[in-house]
Amino acid sequence: MNTIRITKQFNFETGHALFGYDGKCRNVHGHSYKLSVTVIGSPIKDTSHVKLGMVIDFGDLKKIVKEEIVDQFDHATVFNKNTPHIELAKELTDRGHVVILADYQPTSENMVIDFADRIKARLPKNIQLHSLKLQETDTSFAEWYASDN
Repeated sequence: MNTIRITKQFNFETGHALFGYDGKCRNVHGHSYKLSVTVIGSPIKDTSHVKLGMVIDFGDLKKIVKEEIVDQFDHATVFNKNTPHIELAKELTDRGHVVILADYQPTSENMVIDFADRIKARLPKNIQLHSLKLQETDTSFAEWYASDN
């Protein structure tokens, strides 16, 4: 059996603020995120299958990640639902802005955990999520590996 890892990359823009943080990131600001999604599986060997030779069609993986993450987080602002920014969140929402009130502090670390859960729930049974890399800036990123969890 040949096990292969394939990776697809995504880009999206998201704003956030870190409630209670002692640095500049307590202020509302944004990032140009880069998300690398790596899945693992065996290429399809059934010669009558339309996706012969693929672990998963890149288009199918794109659809999952687009629906679960990119479409929801792109050009949205994410706040911890316990933030004092709740009034700002309501004001933004009332003005037609997309605001996500997360059950967590919206750090790259927590976002990548959330993204892993969302993606794993949508993958076909024969495909496993291997890893995620969420790059917040050119020099800063958080990684999630299935082997660590």
